[in-house]
Amino acid sequence: MTAPRGRLREEPGIATLGALTAGQLQRLGEVAGLSGADTEAYADVLTGALGAVAARPLDLPPPTPTFLSDDHTPVEFSLSFRPGTAPALRVLVEPGCGAGSLARNGRIGLKAVRAMAERWNFATDRLDDLTDLFLPESPKGPLALWIALELRPGGVPAVKVYLNPAASGRKRAADTVRKALRRLGHRRAADVLPEADGHPFLALDLGDWETPRVKVYLRHDNLSPTGAPGLCRTDGGPDPAAVTEFFRTAAGTGPRSLDRRPALTCHALTDSTADRPTGFTLHIPVRDYAAHDGEALARAQRVLLGQGMDPAPLARALAAVTDRRPEDGVGLISYLALVHQEGGPPRVTAYLSSEAYGVRPPNGSAVTPLAAARG
Repeated sequence: MTAPRGRLREEPGIATLGALTAGQLQRLGEVAGLSGADTEAYADVLTGALGAVAARPLDLPPPTPTFLSDDHTPVEFSLSFRPGTAPALRVLVEPGCGAGSLARNGRIGLKAVRAMAERWNFATDRLDDLTDLFLPESPKGPLALWIALELRPGGVPAVKVYLNPAASGRKRAADTVRKALRRLGHRRAADVLPEADGHPFLALDLGDWETPRVKVYLRHDNLSPTGAPGLCRTDGGPDPAAVTEFFRTAAGTGPRSLDRRPALTCHALTDSTADRPTGFTLHIPVRDYAAHDGEALARAQRVLLGQGMDPAPLARALAAVTDRRPEDGVGLISYLALVHQEGGPPRVTAYLSSEAYGVRPPNGSAVTPLAAARG
């Protein structure tokens, strides 16, 4: 990765991780239609969640390597699009970054969740019931605990935590997920999930969610566009042709499989009496299959238009994060996701990198011309 180029700094002389990411959040809040008061409050929440590393100068290296982003920034943004409305803004943060050990990282993250629970009056009992599985004394794997905030009008976010199924070892990850689902009341869910090559995350909705979810993320190596629809286990799920078209457009691979960074699926569980998920999401790591972010943006805009969504906010969002040209790097748009939740319209989510510490150079060549993605 190169040194940062084109990132937006808040003021001369205030080049810290907290100042950069808080400023990005505030500008993205404008794109999402949040009020100035809300974005200012959420910027304070973000810097508070980062703790001491918020004051860390950006001319120092990242506090620790983090699986959260390619350049090790412990913050990621995302915009979730629906037809006919402004996108919803979310921010993902690793509170324990810079902790010095994965065990301490997890303890700091858990403390941050409990502080948010006290502040916004929500329960953490479902998380507390899983700490022995996901936060053992000597954890393994690439992460301990991340917190995602959906930034809603009014200054009170919806909270979600991400946990590491491989905390006791990769070979035990599937069993850890199975045990967690049983404790949470989803006793049959693990039996209906599709085969996978890995279990990168388990996520829990905490706080004010209309229908709280348990979300199981699965990794699928060498997934093909025609193979993706068969991974859905939701009754009345998305149209298989729409899933295939999204895959081809987002990845730009035509009929070919993803032979670089793998695709992920997410299976959302909301009803403990049901024997299958009520939600399905396909995540495509667009940054590994595009020459540069200009190409990734064009694909994302085509996806949004195809779903009847306004693509204009996404271009504004990129400008809110950085003033570099999209063609000068790849990874500003890290993932594109097509989301189906039973009883709701389809959503498209674009994940945006902060690039606080580096800009990934453009890939050597496009995987395939953009026209091929129209398939």
